[in-house]
Amino acid sequence: MKSWIPLLFICTAGPGFAADAASPFAAVAGGKVSLNLRLRYEEVQQTGLLDGEALTLRARLGFTTAPWQGWTAMAEAENITAADGDRYSQAGINSGGAGHAVVADPVMTGISQAWLAYKTTSDAATLGRQRLVLDNARFIGDSGWRQNMQTFDAFVLQDKSLEKTTVTYAYLQQINRVFGPDHPQGKWASDSHLLNASYAGLPTGTLTAYAYLLDFSSSPANSCATYGASFAGTAKLTADFSFTYRAEAATQSDYGASTLNYRAHYTLLEAGLALKSASLTLGGEVLGSDHAVGFKTPLATLHAFNGWADLFLTTPAAGLRDTYLKGTASLPGACALVVVYHQFDPEVGGPDLGHEFDVQLSRKFGKAVTALVKFADFRRESLTLPIVQKCWAQVEYVF
Repeated sequence: MKSWIPLLFICTAGPGFAADAASPFAAVAGGKVSLNLRLRYEEVQQTGLLDGEALTLRARLGFTTAPWQGWTAMAEAENITAADGDRYSQAGINSGGAGHAVVADPVMTGISQAWLAYKTTSDAATLGRQRLVLDNARFIGDSGWRQNMQTFDAFVLQDKSLEKTTVTYAYLQQINRVFGPDHPQGKWASDSHLLNASYAGLPTGTLTAYAYLLDFSSSPANSCATYGASFAGTAKLTADFSFTYRAEAATQSDYGASTLNYRAHYTLLEAGLALKSASLTLGGEVLGSDHAVGFKTPLATLHAFNGWADLFLTTPAAGLRDTYLKGTASLPGACALVVVYHQFDPEVGGPDLGHEFDVQLSRKFGKAVTALVKFADFRRESLTLPIVQKCWAQVEYVF
């Protein structure tokens, strides 16, 4: 990545902010320490496998310098420990967990982030290992639900020089996936380009267009080119009542190292009603199929979509139709409730796949602590899929 340093200077040349710190040493002295502790119990019951039980603690310790003449640097280390790492399969990397259901939280220690950034009043450039989330994370996300989040060794340039417009370009050199560095698929060598442009100046919502050209020599089957656009917004009906909506469409084909030959489509339609203390949303998402290849989302925050049981992290060969109803509510005692029902069907032919019920209850304690319990129950309608139940109990501290 040293070869990218001249590129960073070229792309960020120009006037920056006035110095916030008197010197680089003052920027370090005025920096901020960050600490994140997340204790989680996860249990997985899945047809044909022994139960997976994971009691894990994720600890992250980071440091971010104060700005100096527009420059900022950040480094963050991470450790994940388990009370008994062989009571669950760490995606296959622990022989003691063989036969148990997978909980994709490996025991590990590593550098989760390490980047250098330069900012002006309208532009920002970041080089190094970093989080990257675009739009709603359906295509590019950090998989933040997992203990080891997904990060990118990347160069990211963002421009906001046009009013209410954000343009983001990223070059991805390596994908650091949730499975950890010891897993055969824990790192993907990448030669990928991302372009995302959004305009929030419309009275009815935000319009976004994107092109994601993903090329992975470590995983050729996931190399793909995706072009799409979305429109999302909220319309006030009364002072306390709103109508929410999102529409999105994309097309995808093989790209780069891929040896596949396909062209699949993606569509999403979502509409909802929202009060200050509750909401109800009905949505339909279609991930298409062509030549028995399902539409791919290899860099998404996958757990947030198509059910928390994680049965459809990879789109089936026949594609996927996910029709869902989601409700949220603020409950007494400062608790927040989320309930989701999914009906899953293939996009082309075949029997229904199944249905899933998800529920989450969470509560914040002050600004630093959040506790939650969560449950997912997938019931199959096709014998090609297992029956899966998952439950979680979690406490997280952020400083």
